[in-house]
Amino acid sequence: MSVPDDLAAAFTTHRTHLVGVAYRITGRFGDAEDAVQEAWLRLSAHPEGIRDLRAWLTTVVGRICLDQLKSAASQRERYVGSWLPEPLVTPAEGSDPLDVIVRDDGMRMAALVVLHTLTPEQRVAFVLHDAFGVPFPEIADTLGCTPATARQHASRARRIVEDADVPPRVDLDTQRTVLAEFLAAVATGDLDQLLRVLHPSAAFTGDGGGRARTTLNVITGHDKIARFLLGLRAMYGPQTLAAYRFGLVNGDLGLVLPAGHGPDPRITAFAIRDGRIVAMYDIANPDKLTHIEFDETPQP
Repeated sequence: MSVPDDLAAAFTTHRTHLVGVAYRITGRFGDAEDAVQEAWLRLSAHPEGIRDLRAWLTTVVGRICLDQLKSAASQRERYVGSWLPEPLVTPAEGSDPLDVIVRDDGMRMAALVVLHTLTPEQRVAFVLHDAFGVPFPEIADTLGCTPATARQHASRARRIVEDADVPPRVDLDTQRTVLAEFLAAVATGDLDQLLRVLHPSAAFTGDGGGRARTTLNVITGHDKIARFLLGLRAMYGPQTLAAYRFGLVNGDLGLVLPAGHGPDPRITAFAIRDGRIVAMYDIANPDKLTHIEFDETPQP
């Protein structure tokens, strides 16, 4: 059956939105694209009788993502080390379609990390309702439960997210200043300066998936993180820092390390609180970096 051109055009206008929905739920860019493609196939098979195309597609994508999460549950249980969402790296000038996605406050790496501590049902209910305004009866249909249960899933998720107290996004100028001080402290091996730029309650999370070098366990406390970083400096040499480049990672300033410069290629995202780095997310699992063009990552 041929698909009307106007239907294909209408779907295209919603595609970026749908990728954002799916990525926030799954935390994986490839899975998000697969979910959107599957939504298109379902739409093209039954295009009649849809009054609100955007709402219908959003709900369908939510249902597909829920199935993805359930099928991936056993893989997550066997995952080596900490699991972090795949990073989205975009140009500073906003020329990438993904820029529309990452501008949303909920797309920050720190926010996504908390989101992915939720159960699949809580995550789908919270994202669809709180982020995209889907009514609970439609969410209930997606989850296969009653509207009251769907509301309960979203309410529990909301409490967890609020209790996590994720630091708000700060402006890029502030981020650039803090990261410049951080890099200078590591480059010179200045422990005292490094302790000043790291928040006392800072946490360092590495995700290598058992396939790349990074810390297996979360490192907490600015003193332990500082000594860990200076240990890396001693191991790989200060010249490795020169290979790092700034990039926008999920809308915030982060660091990009291409291959051939000491440790494995990686993306490092940050969260800042009170002018200090309060969280570092080191993503080195190569499976989570396949969609990133390291050689063309621009400098903001």
